[in-house]
Amino acid sequence: MALRLFRYRKPHRSPPGSAPGTMTIDPDAGKPRLHAMLIGPDGVEETDSPEIAPPPEGRVLWLNVTGLGDLTTLQSLARVFSLHPLAMEDVVSRNQRPKAEDYENHQFLVLRMPDPTADDLSTEQVSVFLAGRAVITFENRPGDVFDPVRARLRNPQSPIRGRGADYLTYALIDAAIDSFFPVVDRMGERLESLEDAIIAETGAVTIGTIHATKHDLMALRSTIWPMRDMLSAILREEHPRFCESTRIYLRDAQDHTFQLIDMIETYREIASGLVDIFLSAQSNRMNEVMQVLTLIATIFIPLTFIVGVYGMNFVDMPELHWRWGYPAVLMLMAVIALALTAWFRRKGWLGRRRR
Repeated sequence: MALRLFRYRKPHRSPPGSAPGTMTIDPDAGKPRLHAMLIGPDGVEETDSPEIAPPPEGRVLWLNVTGLGDLTTLQSLARVFSLHPLAMEDVVSRNQRPKAEDYENHQFLVLRMPDPTADDLSTEQVSVFLAGRAVITFENRPGDVFDPVRARLRNPQSPIRGRGADYLTYALIDAAIDSFFPVVDRMGERLESLEDAIIAETGAVTIGTIHATKHDLMALRSTIWPMRDMLSAILREEHPRFCESTRIYLRDAQDHTFQLIDMIETYREIASGLVDIFLSAQSNRMNEVMQVLTLIATIFIPLTFIVGVYGMNFVDMPELHWRWGYPAVLMLMAVIALALTAWFRRKGWLGRRRR
């Protein structure tokens, strides 16, 4: 089976010519499931059947919506929390690049996280709204990278409970970014395995395998680079929705994107070097084969000459009538072949590589 370097996934988007802000529901999307965490200094209340309403005074609400297959639920959420129609259109399209957009009543963020349900390297969109003391997140399917954040919220000793919604939003951004470190580490391990296989000449590596790895690295870069730009846009805002104490942590998250990009660029250079190593190894193997064939041909050249001489059909050839002529010719041919073989071995051209 041929290795496919590009796998096209048809994105879901509104039909051409639709009015801006039109939410076009994917028929394959699951029904929304809501999970709410009402956070305060004295504790956290969790429910899977929350009332769609702003949080009470002194509390922070994290409302996580899994599944985007019901227009009525999405419209109700948009109405209660005053979410902009253009942002909601981006929520259901699921093919947005990471970005940050500031609307009148909220901040809208698009994140991407590794898809834990996929066998290949793919990412899933996470849409985040920071609306006052409420944080609303939208995911297409179950399974995300936010379990460490939930565990911190459930821990009575964790300081995250006493911070605001902006810090919770930062924690989600940081979790999404940090989830790519294991992915990039696996890419490094894959490159190391490819290099070992190429040097060992196991034959398990093809040029398509290396190019597939380079393609995955490019896909990772195209995901993480916009997240870096998104954080830069947040930190450049003149009227930030993030307080200064939270912006310090956002700068740290931005630094993590720099680290990821540096790692990916390094691995891309290594992958390009592996192509050169692979081609050099292929060329060396071909040279070795040609060397062996040349040595074999060299051994047979004098033997062929002797056979050719005595294969001529002249009448007057005295050697043809010698009693020991045939054994003598065979002995001469064997001596020549053995002498050439010994000479080739002494030169290091046969049996072992020259140092």
